[in-house]
Amino acid sequence: METVYMACLIGGILYALISVVFGDWLSQAMDGVLDFLSLDGPSIFQPMTLVGGITIFGGAGLLLERYSGLGAWVVALVAVLIAIVGAIAVFFLYVKPMENSENSIAFTIGSLAGSQGEVLVPIPQNGYGEVLVKVGAGNTNQIAASYDQKPIAGGAQVVVIDVREGVLYVSELNLSI
Repeated sequence: METVYMACLIGGILYALISVVFGDWLSQAMDGVLDFLSLDGPSIFQPMTLVGGITIFGGAGLLLERYSGLGAWVVALVAVLIAIVGAIAVFFLYVKPMENSENSIAFTIGSLAGSQGEVLVPIPQNGYGEVLVKVGAGNTNQIAASYDQKPIAGGAQVVVIDVREGVLYVSELNLSI
């Protein structure tokens, strides 16, 4: 059994080293052939979690076999239990926080509907102007037209009513209520 434990430990360490050093390069070279490993199904079965569990199984089994007086089957059972606990720890302490940290600062123009902004270039009755809309921590300038077919002066506060063909259709925000 010592050979099995050693193979699991060394295999897991090699996987970690290869994925850290060559991960992006291998993914591009193989054109995403192994992408199915991280898609579909519960996220606890991510490769990092599974390989982490196998590595922990090998290390725990090796240590228990060498330094405890337990029988081979008991050592294997305890190593499996330690591996399960370790894999769960890897999932909740590494994989899950990394999934949640993958946020983008990008936005779609369609997501601007309902946003407030300020007119930078006056919007004529049947023409286009420009508005400044706050997006996350920044701002974006977008082409705008009057939703109500009424002219809107520069500096006016507006709300985006609709987005069609890359143009924000805005209406002047009446704050005197």
